[in-house]
Amino acid sequence: MKTARKSAAADEATEAKTASDGSVASAADRVSESILQGIRSGSFVPGQHLLEPDLTRRLGISRGSLREALKHLAAAGIVTLNRFRGAYISTLDRKSVLDLLDTLEPLARLGARLAAENCGTEAQRRRMLAAAANIDTATRERNRGLYLDRRRQFYDAMIDIGGNMELARAMPLSRTDLFRAQVETIQTERQRMLHASGYAKITKAIVENDPAGADRAVKKHFDGTRKTIHELPSHAFPSLEI
Repeated sequence: MKTARKSAAADEATEAKTASDGSVASAADRVSESILQGIRSGSFVPGQHLLEPDLTRRLGISRGSLREALKHLAAAGIVTLNRFRGAYISTLDRKSVLDLLDTLEPLARLGARLAAENCGTEAQRRRMLAAAANIDTATRERNRGLYLDRRRQFYDAMIDIGGNMELARAMPLSRTDLFRAQVETIQTERQRMLHASGYAKITKAIVENDPAGADRAVKKHFDGTRKTIHELPSHAFPSLEI
């Protein structure tokens, strides 16, 4: 057992790379980010079986680093580990999605209020307007992967402008990406367009330095998302039993 642990640690050290900000990203970190990006792009879908030989070959990493990454993703609720059948991209039942929305909403409302209070430069206003416009473009092009990526960039911009970096750690955005990927192709066109329009309304309040309006816009956005979740058919939320 000690030998195996030492071997895994050696793999991590060998495969670690320097990130663009100068920090060292471990192989497990890189695998985790690759899988999360794959969910956003549509390369990985909820319920998909993750095959170790395929991932180690595709990502150029060791089995030890892959398994470490999968453990991290399982702890975050992104991957489900089954003792007998391996790893799967997680799926969420309807209650789990609603619980997730209940958790994310107050944090998003705080982020929007802070962004509205601190959006003081023309560069910040342009960044928020561009983020909302990019979501609209991806929605109209019906590009699910691009939509999820642009949606994540919207939240990143809002958090950065708000200035509270603890929100970036506290907001369950990766798990939210997972549920959006799960329901995106099942929503109606009306539901999809309605959801996307909410980001423009949040942005309008932020760039107009209206914290109360930003808070209301986020609340309305989440109310609409909950309505959609209740309206979706049962097959949008497969059993978590694998």
